[in-house]
Amino acid sequence: MTDSETKTLNEILSAESFQQVETWVRKYPEERKRAAIIPIMLIVQDECGYLTQDLMDAVADYLSCPKIAAYEVASFYSMFRLKEAGKYVISLCTNVSCMLAGSGDIKKWFEDELGIKPGETTSDGTFTLKEVECMAACGGAPMLEVDKKYHENLNVDKVAELIKELK
Repeated sequence: MTDSETKTLNEILSAESFQQVETWVRKYPEERKRAAIIPIMLIVQDECGYLTQDLMDAVADYLSCPKIAAYEVASFYSMFRLKEAGKYVISLCTNVSCMLAGSGDIKKWFEDELGIKPGETTSDGTFTLKEVECMAACGGAPMLEVDKKYHENLNVDKVAELIKELK
């Protein structure tokens, strides 16, 4: 898509999703509407699957902010995807609490059993594994998140059962 072909956010999103975007923007004064960038990008990602440069550009244009601001947010926060992912995106915490509690064993299980390392997707397109720093659930370490749901106090057997249920 060239600049002259760039679609606006209301052309990209469904009416329902665009209404959610507008609700977020109304929460801030006009001069501070950029503060809604994270929830808006999540809405766009939920509808479109992942954030392309064109989608990030549309968000930046809608919020009247530099395009680089959208790129910085999308590349900094681990909840954003910049490429196509599997049906289930598994965010495995490997920060210190989770690592000490066994997330390394879980990460190895994904490699051995599903054949994927962090950043990879199974050949059937079902699972994508993401390694994340911290998801603020240290008391339930080790943990992972799938479809916005936390799974805590895990071990390899519990992860194997979860993956079996998701298939």
